[in-house]
Amino acid sequence: MISEKALLALQNGSDVRGVAMEGVAGEPVTLSAETVNRIAAAFVAFLAKKTGRQPEDLTIAVGTDSRLTAAALQNAALSAVLGCGAKALDCGMASTPAMFMAILFDETKADGSIMLTASHLPFNRNGMKFFTRDGGLEKSEIKTLLQLAVSCKPRIGQQDKAVSYDLISRYANHLQKKIRQGLQAAEDAKPLAGMHIVVDAGNGAGGFFASRVLLPLGADITGSLYLEPDGRFPHHVPNPENAAAMAAIQGAVLQSRADLGLIFDTDVDRMSAVLPDGKEISRNALIAMMAAILAPEYPGGTIVTDSVTSDELTVFLEQELGLKHHRYMRGYKNVIDECIRLNQTGIMSPLAIETSGHGALRENYYLDDGAYLAVKLLIAAARMHQSGKRLGTLIAKLGAPAESQEFRLAIRAAGDAHAYGDAVLAAFAERAAAAGIPAAQPSYEGVRLLFPQGWALLRMSLHDPNMPLNVEGRTPGSLAAIVCQLKKFLTGFEELDSSGLDRF
Repeated sequence: MISEKALLALQNGSDVRGVAMEGVAGEPVTLSAETVNRIAAAFVAFLAKKTGRQPEDLTIAVGTDSRLTAAALQNAALSAVLGCGAKALDCGMASTPAMFMAILFDETKADGSIMLTASHLPFNRNGMKFFTRDGGLEKSEIKTLLQLAVSCKPRIGQQDKAVSYDLISRYANHLQKKIRQGLQAAEDAKPLAGMHIVVDAGNGAGGFFASRVLLPLGADITGSLYLEPDGRFPHHVPNPENAAAMAAIQGAVLQSRADLGLIFDTDVDRMSAVLPDGKEISRNALIAMMAAILAPEYPGGTIVTDSVTSDELTVFLEQELGLKHHRYMRGYKNVIDECIRLNQTGIMSPLAIETSGHGALRENYYLDDGAYLAVKLLIAAARMHQSGKRLGTLIAKLGAPAESQEFRLAIRAAGDAHAYGDAVLAAFAERAAAAGIPAAQPSYEGVRLLFPQGWALLRMSLHDPNMPLNVEGRTPGSLAAIVCQLKKFLTGFEELDSSGLDRF
């Protein structure tokens, strides 16, 4: 019997994640095949209630990334779906965005879908993401789902009744079509001919983008890295934010003399890029690039980002592109939901994007899709290539802070870490105000202090008992000066580990 506490502990925001295999000391398995089975069964019940239909009238698609535990956990999920009386679609290895498209494609028309992935987490982890026609489940819905799973008994269905479908090929054809349409190319044309594009899939599920999207469109993909799925992730973590991963794609671009490099995370819902000179297009630069591509289509539009974006990005978006910058909360689902809310109130917002590489476009169902971001980037790159221009000129006027750093201040207090964090934030804001340091208004997350030479944001972590502190300075040496002031605002909180600030 799996306890409610153990099931609820698997929630990670709007996903489910846990340790799925043995092999790492001190990390016992928390996401077993039985647990996945029960959660999948709960999803059938959840979907039946949401749609007002019987399980027998539902079709649920199940896919995986490249993890070592993928097959066993997918079998458990398919068995649960079939055991509940619903129809099951076995999509094999896919991407998270493709699993949402399984609901929309005429060939599949699933009522819901389950993606087995733990994104960029280590090889011994796995997880579950869920989609309905309304998009990914909200945080509150994941909690409801896990509570339902407490009373769900394991369901055993006949595996041979699952219908196999090559979803990733259908999805790749969909992306090809988008690129051809964007370049006004014929249905059988090769509009990327003459372009050299390398892809680093990190042995995740993203290798298809090179072989099934770029190659059929005429691109040269020689020099691409780690396209073969391997759940051990032997070369580097499939994570665009990882330094080793970014160094690998930068090296591949320079060595191959490619026109563009693309790097995806494990389940392809995140992307970053590299220009021919090896310059990475990530974090603020990726946001700026996507905004520059979209600006002509959405003049005066609002770009929704997470809370840690730089002031220089705001200047670029608003003064160079004529857009509006809406700095919101961390968490890709938070950013997407805010983008949806703005559009519903009549405020045109074409893009919701995090510095982590999560990005969702209004034109693409608000779907968090790294491959679709790559499509938009490729269309712009191909247009500029045809006219003899460089993609990097789109963000030539984007500034950057002279110094930046993130500190993670652990909360060691017993009990409610969030309550302790709230007390820290209240005192932090009060002390800063008393010292004449203004706070940004509005602030949707934590306290953002505005210094003459930069800014600092202290917030509570979305998932962990710590407080991230982001600091940026506009001139050399300004970061240290800001941190020295911040230390005074954090004195007296003995259960907050601010020792990382002591070297300043």
